[in-house]
Amino acid sequence: MALPQQHRLKGRRVFDRLYRQGRRYQGPGLLLRVLAADPSLLPPRKPTGTPSTPPTASPWRCGIVVSSKVSKLAVRRNRLRRLLHDHLRRHPPTPDQPLWLLITLKPGCLERSDDQLLGECGQLLRQAGLLLDPGGQGGEQTRDQ
Repeated sequence: MALPQQHRLKGRRVFDRLYRQGRRYQGPGLLLRVLAADPSLLPPRKPTGTPSTPPTASPWRCGIVVSSKVSKLAVRRNRLRRLLHDHLRRHPPTPDQPLWLLITLKPGCLERSDDQLLGECGQLLRQAGLLLDPGGQGGEQTRDQ
């Protein structure tokens, strides 16, 4: 299942800023970039007959990049993207301030199992201080414990 609209990162300017200024956390199969949110860079919302409203504030937004170097088949790239979207939906990051995240899958990540990729994603989010539950998989978040 895809991420809710409020958690999706969109817009060329946003991705360019993340590539240039984002703090990097690197693993064998994934690269995580983190940057404080700047809502002025988000593309304007499409008119729906209502007065223009700014994009909804969200504690975090995420984009996932899977290049054709990972796989020439779009089916495989989209499957990896859906896998990470579902993981983020089930185990959302918990930043103190609004953040933008960009997860880039590296070539060769298809040789890794789904569990390895999800574990690495959780590990990178913990390194960035964005994940509270140990392991990043299963269980509930334990903020009060």
